Amino acid sequence: MSDNKNRWGKRFLGLSIMVLFLVALCLLGLIAASIPSRAAESFGPPDPSLSTQKLYQQSITLILSGNELFTPGNLEETSIRMVVEPGDSLDTILDRLIALNLIQHRSTFRAYLIYSGIDTRIQAGEYHFRGKQTELEIAQAMESPSPSQTTVSILAGWRAEEISSTLPGIGLELDPADFLQVVEEQGKEGYLFPGSYPVERDISPEGLVDLMYQNFLSQITPEMETQLQDQGLSIHQAVILASIVERETVVEEEMPQIASVFLNRLQENMNLAADPTIQYALGYNQQQGTWWTNPLSLADLKLPSSYNTYENPGLPPGPICNPGLAALQAVAWPAETDFMYFRALCDGTGRHAFTVTFEEHLQNACP
Repeated sequence: MSDNKNRWGKRFLGLSIMVLFLVALCLLGLIAASIPSRAAESFGPPDPSLSTQKLYQQSITLILSGNELFTPGNLEETSIRMVVEPGDSLDTILDRLIALNLIQHRSTFRAYLIYSGIDTRIQAGEYHFRGKQTELEIAQAMESPSPSQTTVSILAGWRAEEISSTLPGIGLELDPADFLQVVEEQGKEGYLFPGSYPVERDISPEGLVDLMYQNFLSQITPEMETQLQDQGLSIHQAVILASIVERETVVEEEMPQIASVFLNRLQENMNLAADPTIQYALGYNQQQGTWWTNPLSLADLKLPSSYNTYENPGLPPGPICNPGLAALQAVAWPAETDFMYFRALCDGTGRHAFTVTFEEHLQNACP
């Protein structure tokens, strides 16, 4: 009897082990089957040409280490250029990416390239990467080379620092600090004419500044020069005044009236008392995240600076921004008015009320 019990016990144990083994196999099968779908959830569909072995290899790597791809490879702000030569192997390209400090996680990065099929689509050419791109973004940027040109866009009223802050994100090879240095050394603040400039990515700081300056010169027609001379203004004085008009104006059609106010004040030896000149002198406001502090405090109006047109008569020593054509034309052809003051209307439109006397000006204060 005991022998029968032992035999049944062994059989039961064997069956139990077999059942557990089959259950484990099923679970492993389910887990294995879910691996590609789990990878696809985070990294998109795999390259359909992948073999089953490669699909599972790369999917497992991405599931285990894929978070590494969401970290920036390079923490610098400047654009980084990389060249892929004809015939370069994937390992050669990876070596170059690591040498440029663009990626830190070679195996995971490689796994994604193979998983997505990007490794088979990398072409010879130039690639330009922004600072602080994640490794995933860098991998996706390897889909196609960058064009040899990019576009620099400048808005009217920007100061040189605002222009330089846009340069790292458009794939230029120059250092924004070098651009600012050239602007300062050549005294080109105010002469960087607004607009869009298609440029080669390897343009020098000097070349970029000169391109904008030449565009400025092309706007100064003989008629404009004559008109400014009749008003007793040099080109430089006109640019300074236009830069103030640019920053004071919200509605472009008011520029000739605003220009007339400042010209009338200069003629009467009154201080210009223009807020933007103080904003320029104050520089970058960390709390507000802008170069143009607003509102200004009473202490700001007492700022010891040659750009303080509340305290100093006449024009400031230089332009405070880069004005557009409308502001330059407003200074050359101002409205004929007796206005000495203007104040923003209280309706939020950005328009102004213009007055001749200070008493009228006070009456336009918002309640």
